[in-house]
Amino acid sequence: MKRKLFIAILCFIAVMWVLHTLSKNFMVDPSFHSFLAKKDVALTNQEIWILMIRAHILLALVALITGPVGLSKRIRVKFAPVHTWSGRIYVLSILLNFFPSIYVSFFASGGMPSTIGFLLLNTLWIVSTVLGYTSIRKKNMVQHTKWIIRSLFLSFANMTIYMIVAITHHGFKLEYGLAYSIAVWLSWMVNLLIAEWTIRRKLIY
Repeated sequence: MKRKLFIAILCFIAVMWVLHTLSKNFMVDPSFHSFLAKKDVALTNQEIWILMIRAHILLALVALITGPVGLSKRIRVKFAPVHTWSGRIYVLSILLNFFPSIYVSFFASGGMPSTIGFLLLNTLWIVSTVLGYTSIRKKNMVQHTKWIIRSLFLSFANMTIYMIVAITHHGFKLEYGLAYSIAVWLSWMVNLLIAEWTIRRKLIY
C-alpha cells in the first residue's frame, strides 16, 4: 500500500507539473517575455533560443509523462508492451534532449555557475538513463530499476529549480541570478538524494 501511494503521489505531481508547464510556456507566455526579462545573460539569437527552449521543455515533459508509467507493476506485468514502449520513448526523449539542453545551458541566468550546474545535471541525467537502459538489456532488473529511479527524479529538476528560486529569490530576496544558480546546483543534488532515499526504502520496486 505504501508503495502504491508513493507512486500515485509521484504520478500526480508529474501530471500537475506537465499541465502547469504547458499552460505557462505555451499558452500564458509563449514568447517567454517574463522569463527573458529576468535574464542577465545576453542571447546570441533569441529566435534560436526560443526554439531550443521549447524543444527542451517538450522533450522533458515527454519524459515526465512516460517515466512514471514504468513504475506501475500492474502495467509491467499485465501490459508488458506498454511498459516496454513507454520506456523506449522515455529514453529517446532524454537522448534527443541532449543538444537543446546543452544549448540553453550556455545562456542560463546566473552566468557560468548556472551553466556548469546545468551541464552536470544534463550529464547525470543522460548517464543514469543510459545505464538504466543498458542494465535492462543485460537482464539486470535490480540495477535497471535503481538507475531509472535516479533518472526519473532528475527529470523533476526543473520543478525543483522553480521551487528553490521561489524560496531564495522571492522569500529571501536574493538577486535573481544568484538565486537561480543556487537552484540549479541544488536541483540535481536534492533530487538525487531523494532518489537514493527512495531506493534504500524500496518505495518503488
